[in-house]
Amino acid sequence: MNAFIMQCKVEMIRILRNPYFVFWSLFMPIAFYMVFTKIFNSDIQDKEMWQAHYLMSMTTFSVMGSAIMTLGIRLVEERTQGWSMFMRITPLSDHAYFAAKMIGQTVIHIFSIMIIFSAGAIVNGVSLSASEWMLSGLWILIGSLPFLALGTLVGTMKKVDTASGVSNVIYMLLAISGGMWMPIETFPTFIQKIAAWLPSYNFGNGAWEIIRGNSPEWMNFIILFGYLVVFMLLSSYIRKKQEATV
Repeated sequence: MNAFIMQCKVEMIRILRNPYFVFWSLFMPIAFYMVFTKIFNSDIQDKEMWQAHYLMSMTTFSVMGSAIMTLGIRLVEERTQGWSMFMRITPLSDHAYFAAKMIGQTVIHIFSIMIIFSAGAIVNGVSLSASEWMLSGLWILIGSLPFLALGTLVGTMKKVDTASGVSNVIYMLLAISGGMWMPIETFPTFIQKIAAWLPSYNFGNGAWEIIRGNSPEWMNFIILFGYLVVFMLLSSYIRKKQEATV
């Protein structure tokens, strides 16, 4: 148990020391939030709701990116450097090793949510009820699970450069097409239909519904759970194939 707790701490420290995490998961979402709510919202009728809506967009954007890129690229780095092979000769089992990574990443997500929520409250005076703050944060935390699974799938790639490039493209495509940068209502109809089935849109939509006093839609739960299962099965299958060839 002590080894597992220590591994969790190590994972969190490594993430916080990673400049890419600080830039993509904290600086960029806050910068986008300030630009879009301070400069490009002059003709928005309900500014308070727009500021709260976009705060949820940037928080989900941050957590999604951290789950896909930070976790995925780190897994590839550890395998190519032989670290994951070294861990197999330690008392820590493979399951405990991956669990420590997931727990460490989840704690970092809590940290990111708190930082970005605080930025929204300070910069624009976003005011939500205590239950809305807590429920939206909890939704974002739980809704990040499919993206953590996607991160482990990215982590099966053989080269760090490949994983970095692919994860960046996936991240940006999901963010833009999922309505995290701009509402999907501004997109052509056929893109809106595609967006409704993307994990990013259903991730963000749950939080958008909560700040409007509603509950996340059932389809948001179902679609995110479906992606979670698919990504986990694919990641597990590929890893078993890779281990069999070693």
